[in-house]
Amino acid sequence: MSAADTTTPAKVPPPRQAPPPAVPKAPRRRRTSGGTAVPWALLAPCLLILALVMGYPLVRLVTLSFQKFGQSQLWGFQPAESVGFDNFSKVLGDSEFWTVVVRTIVFAGGSVVITMVLGMLIALLLQRVSGWVKTLINIALVASWGMPIIVATTVFKWLFDSDYGVFNALLSKLPGVDMVGHNWFASGPQGLAVIMLLVVWGAVPFVVITLSAGLTQVPSELEEAARLDGAGGWGVFRYVTLPILKPIVVMLTTLSVIWDMGVFPQVFVMRGGHPEAEFQLLTTYSYDRAFVVNDYAQGSAIALLTVLLLLGVVAVYMRQMLKIGEVE
Repeated sequence: MSAADTTTPAKVPPPRQAPPPAVPKAPRRRRTSGGTAVPWALLAPCLLILALVMGYPLVRLVTLSFQKFGQSQLWGFQPAESVGFDNFSKVLGDSEFWTVVVRTIVFAGGSVVITMVLGMLIALLLQRVSGWVKTLINIALVASWGMPIIVATTVFKWLFDSDYGVFNALLSKLPGVDMVGHNWFASGPQGLAVIMLLVVWGAVPFVVITLSAGLTQVPSELEEAARLDGAGGWGVFRYVTLPILKPIVVMLTTLSVIWDMGVFPQVFVMRGGHPEAEFQLLTTYSYDRAFVVNDYAQGSAIALLTVLLLLGVVAVYMRQMLKIGEVE
């Protein structure tokens, strides 16, 4: 055996790999001062139109509510006098005003609850019908939603007419029921129930269409997993569907409260332009004070109080939306 065979071969170090080429960094874009001005420039026409259309009437409303303004001031025989908070103290000290406030809240609350419940039920049912049935129902909903308020009010006025009303005739066909000649507007609660039905009929289509669009975003995997865990139909709706639809439900509820608190043409047309005391809501009450009693200052004060009441609803809506945003 030779010496070359007995020597240990030296270890050759592995070849060094070349480092990967450095990826060039994209140059950072400097935020220019004009970047924040572009959105405001695009919004400027819309803000200008809103200021002209809504700004002046709102400022005028606030100004009138702190003045003494009647027919003499309207025709220029006497100048408008500043009376401070006298109009508000008279309105807030009137028991009739508080009766109207309670009636308006009950009316709007009932309309919103019925609208949201019916809208949710119809939207859920539309997910279980065939395509052509869903299309027909959507066409009917859009047609009823697009009907002018005056036309819809006239139709409902005919349906509930005491002499020729279809509703009385249909109820009279039930055994033991005699509604022929029944006047639904003889009392305030029954008449407001009819007007509430009219308001719900006009509001349900928008709720159904919006909720139907929201239901398409509910993952079917979550619903299937909930059913595999033993949840029934109510459990799936409560713990899966409703939490996903919560932002839409909050938005629709807030809009419905604002719209139903501002109901005017339905009551005005249904009562022939002269709503009785039992049918007065905040909108018609403000109108009567301004254009029937000719006390424009008190009418403006009532309208401003209505706006403040609705701002409270908007504040609750914003708080709920902020909570939803924090959770997400």
